Amino acid sequence: MLRMHEIREIIRLVDESGIESLELETGEGKLVIKRSVSSSIQTIAPKMNVPEKPSVTPVEIPKPAAKPIEPPFVKEEKPVENRPTNPETDSLYKITSPIVGTFYAAPSPEEPPYVQVGSKVKKDTVVCIIEAMKLFNEIEAEVEGEIVEVLVQNGQLVEIGQPLFLVKTS
Repeated sequence: MLRMHEIREIIRLVDESGIESLELETGEGKLVIKRSVSSSIQTIAPKMNVPEKPSVTPVEIPKPAAKPIEPPFVKEEKPVENRPTNPETDSLYKITSPIVGTFYAAPSPEEPPYVQVGSKVKKDTVVCIIEAMKLFNEIEAEVEGEIVEVLVQNGQLVEIGQPLFLVKTS
């Protein structure tokens, strides 16, 4: 399955290239990106185990003429903005939520959390799941280091850009 940062990069490249549409099919599903001058239509359809092909209705994201507004999950976060300004915690990196949804620290209530304070993480380490619209999105650390603080509670609603973890980078 495509990771969130891979989807962001594909959308950014489509936006910069000027192509009108892109279809990418993987074993887990299909990603369709279409755009026009007045609006942006983006659809992600997971592979379903049903006899007929599922129908997907595109969602239009209006763009004003003066300054285009991109969907929040497309925006690239700058590492400088992700870092705390306190000199004592300057080496700490904030892992933030890329989407609005419900934070889950573990894959299920019976299993231990993905990470906790003191856990060592790598760039591709899954640190939590955020459920949005019945889809469970694995969030990766994207840095190497050690978890020093978990900033949200299991089951808590989170917003785009909300800090989830503090990581002491190595």
